[in-house]
Amino acid sequence: MSRRSNGLIGTWAEAQRQQQRQVEAQRRAQAQHQREQERQQRAYERDLARSQRERQVAYRQHRDGDARRRTEELDARVQALTGLLAAGCRGPAFRTALLVRAEQLEAFAPGRLAVPVPMPDPGQYQVPVQGGGWSLGIGRRAQAQAQAEQEARGRFERDLRAAQTAEGQRLQQLAAYRQQYDRWAEAQLTEIRRHNEGIAGMARALRGGEPDTVVEYFSAALYSSAAWPADMPRQVTAGYDSAARQLVLNWELPRYDVVPEMKSVRYVPSTDQDKETARPTAQRRALYRDVLAQCVLLTLRELFAADEFGVLDSVALNGFVDDHDPATGRRAQVFLATVMADRSAFGGLNLEQVNAVDCLVDGLRGQLSTRPDQRASVRPGRVPGDVGSGVASHGGDEEPDLYEMDPIAFESLVADLFRAMGMQAVMTQRSNDGGVDVDAMDPTPIRGGRIVVQVKRYRNTVPPTAVRDLFGTVQDAGANKGVLVTTSGFGPGSYGFASGKPLELVSGGELVDLLHSHGLRGRLGQAGGGASVERTTPGAAEPDADHNVLGMSWSGRVALDVCALVCRGGRVLSDDHFVFFNNPGTPDGSVRAVASSSPDKAAIRVAFDALPVAADRLVLVAAVDPAVNPQADLSGFTDATIRLLDTTGAELDRLPVSDGRSGETALVLGSFRRRGGGDWDFVAGGKGYASGLEGLVQEYGISVS
Repeated sequence: MSRRSNGLIGTWAEAQRQQQRQVEAQRRAQAQHQREQERQQRAYERDLARSQRERQVAYRQHRDGDARRRTEELDARVQALTGLLAAGCRGPAFRTALLVRAEQLEAFAPGRLAVPVPMPDPGQYQVPVQGGGWSLGIGRRAQAQAQAEQEARGRFERDLRAAQTAEGQRLQQLAAYRQQYDRWAEAQLTEIRRHNEGIAGMARALRGGEPDTVVEYFSAALYSSAAWPADMPRQVTAGYDSAARQLVLNWELPRYDVVPEMKSVRYVPSTDQDKETARPTAQRRALYRDVLAQCVLLTLRELFAADEFGVLDSVALNGFVDDHDPATGRRAQVFLATVMADRSAFGGLNLEQVNAVDCLVDGLRGQLSTRPDQRASVRPGRVPGDVGSGVASHGGDEEPDLYEMDPIAFESLVADLFRAMGMQAVMTQRSNDGGVDVDAMDPTPIRGGRIVVQVKRYRNTVPPTAVRDLFGTVQDAGANKGVLVTTSGFGPGSYGFASGKPLELVSGGELVDLLHSHGLRGRLGQAGGGASVERTTPGAAEPDADHNVLGMSWSGRVALDVCALVCRGGRVLSDDHFVFFNNPGTPDGSVRAVASSSPDKAAIRVAFDALPVAADRLVLVAAVDPAVNPQADLSGFTDATIRLLDTTGAELDRLPVSDGRSGETALVLGSFRRRGGGDWDFVAGGKGYASGLEGLVQEYGISVS
């Protein structure tokens, strides 16, 4: 007999089934989630692989393109070298007319001053008539109408007087501006005509075969020639034989590295590197020899084409490279080509169609090195030194000593420098030059214009009076800038006066650097052509003499100039005894600025025993550099220290220095004072100056005006 359930078992079973279904649903959801994650991971990996392949393809394309560009650049370079002569022959010839300035000025443009002030329109001030019928208020309306009309007339008259006053002021300003323009235009025309008269005088001297002018003119023709690529050298030594009507010159040629060593570049994906294919040696040698021949022929073409007055019957040209002589190992002019070309023979050549080597060697009977890549030299037939006069030399290992040059030759060299810098420059006549030695014109838009140049071949410091005289010349001539070029240097008074004015001071060291950077040569006395700016006298301190180094450090980010003054009492001995950024050492070398080493930010070397007998103190000062921190003061000058070092760099002592103060831009750090027996004691400073270094040095007797 069966027994019926009481329902508890069924309820329990149903609950178990519900729980099992929930567990299975969770399991299915987890499995579904896992499958979705696996699907997303597979999709991500496919996308990543695709992206990597695309990046690899893009990277390879970039490297392939870069290699092709390098190959194209090599091909373009070779093509330019191959067509050097043909391209140069299509360029314009140099003429004196290129130096002539057109008498064209900017038209008078008063701008808004040209527009009259509009006068008020009476119609805009009329009062409408008030309407209305017959009534007792008609009298009041008439009175109000009359009052309104009177007020309108008053406004009109006030506005008219204001407009007339404004128009009168406009006319006055317009007249003043016109007068100013007329004065400027007259000065400009005067200057242009004076310049053109100078060019005309040069043309007359050139037509007459004056040797110096001939050499200067044809040197300018070569320097300014657009036929030469920018990276080609331009160094010349020239002389003119007026009897033979022959120009003799040595002209620098490019070295072997002008021909690219590589022929092509190819990217190799397997090694991820560029494979460079070298140009065959025979091909490179042949191309270099062809380039040299083209350069010689192009030089002859430029010279004969520039001869507008027919002063050249022939040209003796020697081409050299400034390199090491393989026989001696020393730097020298190695001649690789020489030719003596007659005008009539050269005029019959079609240079755009010739084979350059054959034309030079067979057509003109010149000589060309058979192995120029190995600097195998040829013997020049005639050199500029054989002429005997009218020689301008700016090349070779034996650089001219600027101190010993003839004054006119030195001025000519400075004129050559300005021409090499892309300007038009001529030497002035020796009389009535108005204090101008070289007259230059910078064709650069906006910042260009006329430049007057004074040349001082001094051994001692140029006095500030010369700089003031130059400024007067600039104003009198209406020039844009004045440049003072010297073989010596300038004192702080000169730099102080020139600051903020259209003046530029070029010291001897800077001049030598400029000459060398533009393919010209010059040295300041010492052998080897160095460009030292220090001046020494007998008894000067030697580099290995007993000395100390004063190393200075401080906190803060402000840029400071640390300077020294050699004084007697409270006065500096001379401008040359103020050691600062434009005068790195005293004349005797006893005090000089030197490179600092950590932790110092500035250093000064002092040979106390070598200081002048007249000096009894050495004053150290610091000043904010206005060019770097124009708004800064010495409030951030803290934790300052002067380390006294011996010749080995060992620290002997630390000297106290006061902190800077707000509003001050220069500070006396302290001074060494000579005591009895020759000892030197340090006395801390602390006096500050709101007027900067200029105010400080004035107190010590240095003039900056």
